[in-house]
Amino acid sequence: MLAVALLALLVGEGVYLAPRLHESWRALTEMHWGIALACVVAQAVSLSAFARVQKQLLAAGGVRVSQRRSLSVIYASTAMSVTLPAGQVFSTAFTYRETRRWGASPVVASWQLAISGVIAALGLALLGVSGALLVGGSANTTTLVLPVAGVVALVVAVRYVRAHPRSIVAVGRWGLAKYNAIRGNAADAGRARLDAIVDQVTSVRLGPRDAAAAAGFSAVHRLADVACLALACFAVGADPTIYGLLLVFSAGKTVGSIPGAPGGLVIVDATLIATLTTAASISASQAVAAALVYRVVSFVLVAVVGWVVFLALFRSHRLEDARTEFEQESERTAAGE
Repeated sequence: MLAVALLALLVGEGVYLAPRLHESWRALTEMHWGIALACVVAQAVSLSAFARVQKQLLAAGGVRVSQRRSLSVIYASTAMSVTLPAGQVFSTAFTYRETRRWGASPVVASWQLAISGVIAALGLALLGVSGALLVGGSANTTTLVLPVAGVVALVVAVRYVRAHPRSIVAVGRWGLAKYNAIRGNAADAGRARLDAIVDQVTSVRLGPRDAAAAAGFSAVHRLADVACLALACFAVGADPTIYGLLLVFSAGKTVGSIPGAPGGLVIVDATLIATLTTAASISASQAVAAALVYRVVSFVLVAVVGWVVFLALFRSHRLEDARTEFEQESERTAAGE
């Protein structure tokens, strides 16, 4: 059903845009290459800022990592996310594994992934709401309230556990004892693991300064990506409205998160072209050219760089993981014998 819908959408877009493709090609051939280069720089700034978010959140958990290493993981994980089927799953697993290599505990690594994702969703929601309000429309408050509530809940939960570790341990041990009684396990089974998890949570110290820095870098991440889209429009001679760009960007990122084609191929492209025409008030031919420039920079170029980074820096890690698993399996086999 989804394949039929995508095919119908693609055919419809093709029929609508066919008479304008010549004008789009002319806009591309007459593109301002200096602005196009600025578009590439804006996308690089966006990814660099997201790497700083990751770096800042890990620092709150006591893990120190350089910006270069954080950025390399962002590029590689982004390449996986936009090119592989179920890429988000591979991307998350890869990021988790690499942050564990840097010394992050399982809880800290998971915390970083969770809160960075929620902060990113909050930034996208803010852009969409801002665009809707600027254009004079109404905004769905749910799209803004849920990410805000998620961020607040994560921060409050971690800060409470850090401030009251004994009460959490007491409640956890009580629940664990009930579970062990039902399962017929030893009364203290899993207690050491529970205590270790609480210790890991209490190691996270996200103070106001760290939280503000993470939020600020997340804002730069989103705004630089919007600037990349705006520069793609300017490069082909279009003059989009600012509020329209916010709506276009939010719509493109939202449909791109729907499981389906890698990188939202076809879905995102069709959405960008349609919304650039209707919301950003540029011609259909300019919308096609601008969408192509933006996708080449934010999708194709980032994917190519990300896979190069992965092959150059992380391919050997797969061999190390395989060797570790083999050694662990050998130890388990020897213990069993």
